[in-house]
Amino acid sequence: MKFIHIKLQLYAMLWVVENYQNVYFQGDLRTHLNKRGALLPSYAVKLALDIARGMNYLHEHRPQAIIHRDLEPSNILRDDTGHLKVADFDLCKMLKWRRKVREEKAVTSPGNACRYVAPEVLRNEEYDTKVDVFSFALILQEMIEGCLPYHYRKNDEIDKAHNSKERPPFRAPPKHYAHGLRELIEQCWSENPAERPDFRVIINRLSAIHSEIAQRNRWKVRPLRCFLSFEGMWKKDRNEGSTTRSSRPSRSNF
Repeated sequence: MKFIHIKLQLYAMLWVVENYQNVYFQGDLRTHLNKRGALLPSYAVKLALDIARGMNYLHEHRPQAIIHRDLEPSNILRDDTGHLKVADFDLCKMLKWRRKVREEKAVTSPGNACRYVAPEVLRNEEYDTKVDVFSFALILQEMIEGCLPYHYRKNDEIDKAHNSKERPPFRAPPKHYAHGLRELIEQCWSENPAERPDFRVIINRLSAIHSEIAQRNRWKVRPLRCFLSFEGMWKKDRNEGSTTRSSRPSRSNF
């Protein structure tokens, strides 16, 4: 999705977006995760790159950077090519004259959306674009773990988890978080927003991780193909040898 123009008028924001022609959406990321469960790391990183690129566009938008403020799987759409598109900007905020914003009243998020809200927002503190980075980290980990963030807690217990600086545990095998993926997630959900990387940095790191995973998978496939090739040659030679022996005339005792 590409933003063409933003107009502020009577405290209302009119968003004019580029229309998709001949593009069909296949539901949202929430539906996709409910069907697929835990994703392979290579696929999870690929989808995370789609999200990160969309969020980077919003955060680097000029003259006003855009904070999504409600980034969670139900607000991320899948198009007919399998790519993800960030959607639903009802709660977004604009940054122009000041670097941070603050909610006028305590934030209440319906359903499981509260699980992705950054601690500083729940505490009604000033915040900036880094709240989206926090939400992104939870989505990325969810794609690999195959379960909701804080799935062992009820929605009304999320505040308590944030107050104790609790983060969802890493339960998937360590190999699923190889090449610095776990470290990236932990940095993105850092308690200190200033320590969270921006999405341009995230894109670069995810791209490197995706390349490392792809290279590792290629090395796994090559030995298997080599083995299958040798196995095929051995079976062929064995069959040819068996055919040759069976075609020889039997010896007579006379």
